[in-house]
Amino acid sequence: MVEFTWERKSTSMGARNPKVSLRRNFLKQAAALGGASLFGSGLSEVLAQVSPAPVWKNQIGLELYTVRDLMMTDFEGVLAKVAQMGYREVEPASGYNNMSPKTFRAMLDRYSLRMPSTHSGARGTGAELEKQLEGFQIMGIKYTEILSDSGPTGRVPDRKLAPGAYYNPGTGITRNSFTETEAFGPYQPPVTIESVRQRAAQLNANGKIARKFGMKIFIHNHTGEFEKLSDSDRTTYDVLLSETDPDLVTMQLDIGWAAIAGMDVIDMFRKNPGRYELWHLKDVVGLKTVNRSLSPNARVSSMAFVPLGAGQLDYKPIFANATLAGLKHFCVEQDDAASWGDSLAAARVSCQNLLRILS
Repeated sequence: MVEFTWERKSTSMGARNPKVSLRRNFLKQAAALGGASLFGSGLSEVLAQVSPAPVWKNQIGLELYTVRDLMMTDFEGVLAKVAQMGYREVEPASGYNNMSPKTFRAMLDRYSLRMPSTHSGARGTGAELEKQLEGFQIMGIKYTEILSDSGPTGRVPDRKLAPGAYYNPGTGITRNSFTETEAFGPYQPPVTIESVRQRAAQLNANGKIARKFGMKIFIHNHTGEFEKLSDSDRTTYDVLLSETDPDLVTMQLDIGWAAIAGMDVIDMFRKNPGRYELWHLKDVVGLKTVNRSLSPNARVSSMAFVPLGAGQLDYKPIFANATLAGLKHFCVEQDDAASWGDSLAAARVSCQNLLRILS
């Protein structure tokens, strides 16, 4: 039988929150015992007592990349419709409509929307970077990326992008997921363990900057992060988890891409409890018929995205383990929603189905 000590801190001014101390103490002792076997429903129940889980149906978010085709011509109008559907949080992926932080925040407030995380990260260094992060504070952002001005290829490609195409500065890869549901998957090149360690070190350094503004850095995944490294049996995801500081860097787990890659997300929660503060929710068909001998990237061609609740991912048990994961915020994302004919309609179906799942 494993015995845990429950150290309570004084609640006098300046002392730590006792609930936070309980939770951290439990996790540290469990981790010290190596205890994958300890992590399960028991841990979920303990953490629930320490910090009761939010009512998730009251904070459903939408990754605005889902409706990017319509936002190009009617940014605020689409945002208003998203709020009317029942979404309460949003995550931008294509900037802030050339608005100042105060103006953008006022727009969010008009529609009772929150924006806790962003894929339109801050850029640069020094005073310029800090000014952007001050603006993020105004907009209510708690989780961000800090991007370099160029990707691994050196700079944004000169070639003209096709309509709806998306350049990812983090990978240097250009894909168009309006028509290609395999976007970002098999086109991620293999990397070395040293390059991932350098990335982890930079994420930690960025996290120290972000912490000054009350923010954390997050790591988002596709499928390539679960491929073995070119010179190691470990994966990019393994290295990033082990070499980033949980106080500075959290994981934004894209559950759809992880499932496509063949990962058991609940098992991921058990092995690294508390690391998954952000989720992206996708739904997929093809999971039940894919050739399981294929590599994570190769599986992508057997899959197709659908509105949440219309595919083969069961989110009830995943949300049942939200406390174990450390979940704080989540958002729906359908990369190719426009290919369904109406990206807003696809977003509406996802919201309605998720409300039912969470009720």
